[in-house]
Amino acid sequence: MNNQLHKLNNSVWVGLGIGLILPATLCSIAYFIITHFVYLAKADLLYIGGIAINAYTMQYFFKYNKENIGRGILAATFLCAFVFFFYKVL
Repeated sequence: MNNQLHKLNNSVWVGLGIGLILPATLCSIAYFIITHFVYLAKADLLYIGGIAINAYTMQYFFKYNKENIGRGILAATFLCAFVFFFYKVL
């Protein structure tokens, strides 16, 4: 895994892509679970968990000195948090 990490270009755009794709897949799985199980109909905490995975991913890239990727993931986390906020308000 560490060899693949060194091959990644240390770019904010790479981090933004990782930071948007990872929560999108996890939140789509959470959406599937919420819609198919009645007792989880109000379990929006699953969406927050999908977004919170970015915090761990960001910490992992900062640990291996890929700061620009970490910054991109941070920007994607804020975008996902705003989308979740508007989802809850509307």
